[in-house]
Amino acid sequence: MTSCRTSAVAGMDPEILERAGALIRAGRLVAFPTETVYGLGANALDEKAVKHIYEVKQRPATSPMIVHVTSIEMARSLAREWPESAEKLARAFWPGPLTLVVPKQPSIPSIVTSGIDTVGLRMPSHPVALAVIRAAGVPVAAPSANRFKGLSPTTAGHVRASLGDRVDMILDGGMTQVGIESTVLTLACATPRILRPGMISRKDIEAVIGPVEEGAATAKDLLSSPGMHSRHYSPRTRLILVESGQLPEQGRGVYLYRTAPGGENSLKMPSTASEYAAVLYATLHELDHAGWDWIAVEQPPSGVEWDGIRDRLRRAAAR
Repeated sequence: MTSCRTSAVAGMDPEILERAGALIRAGRLVAFPTETVYGLGANALDEKAVKHIYEVKQRPATSPMIVHVTSIEMARSLAREWPESAEKLARAFWPGPLTLVVPKQPSIPSIVTSGIDTVGLRMPSHPVALAVIRAAGVPVAAPSANRFKGLSPTTAGHVRASLGDRVDMILDGGMTQVGIESTVLTLACATPRILRPGMISRKDIEAVIGPVEEGAATAKDLLSSPGMHSRHYSPRTRLILVESGQLPEQGRGVYLYRTAPGGENSLKMPSTASEYAAVLYATLHELDHAGWDWIAVEQPPSGVEWDGIRDRLRRAAAR
């Protein structure tokens, strides 16, 4: 087991970034910030390195990984098919929090994709993420840098607390901006389908390519995207979704609300979806270490811009 070496990246230090790229080329693991959450990165073309991600995260083989690229051209080189819809969406939303699932080239090991013939590709917008991938010179498989099913990390401190010395390098790029994981859209079917909602909404996507469907329709769909397990993104403290401030009667807890406080231990959350998502995981991380018996969260609104937030909270509350 290697020792964890945490490096600040203020000013985009070329030496640190080059060292991170060299570690990835050598089959090692580097945690780095994206605009969504921190990722645990390895060479996506190196089966042994990807297997190490699964081991460190204690992640089941049924949960595929997203492959991160630095350009549309790199994405095309990894795709066996690159439909016109993929080109339009990549040009509209990349770099950014949209993952496109397409048929994969044989160069991508099956361990990356849970044994199926499609791969999720994404070009992140965080400058550190892009710099690391460029320095590595290879596509980078990077699930969230935390234990499987736990709260995703939005700071380097969250990564250290979850994975400790199991990572060869942690790049500290500050708090992430989007705050929840990318939207995952499969294009490997007759009609494009959103497998995991995020902050790029169905409405945003349909404005570019027309109608899309939502939710996994087949067993293959369930294996095509990460984050599809019924319980995921969960704090250790019990999380409860509530309506109209109906809080548990037993135990000590805290209430996250948008519209009306529910007593002494209430915490106001932002009113817009983008601001809410940006602070959601960081807030849950903080409360998870505060000794509460439960965390109650007011149900988010029903608008499409809240789809990703509702998905994460629903899975976090599952038992």
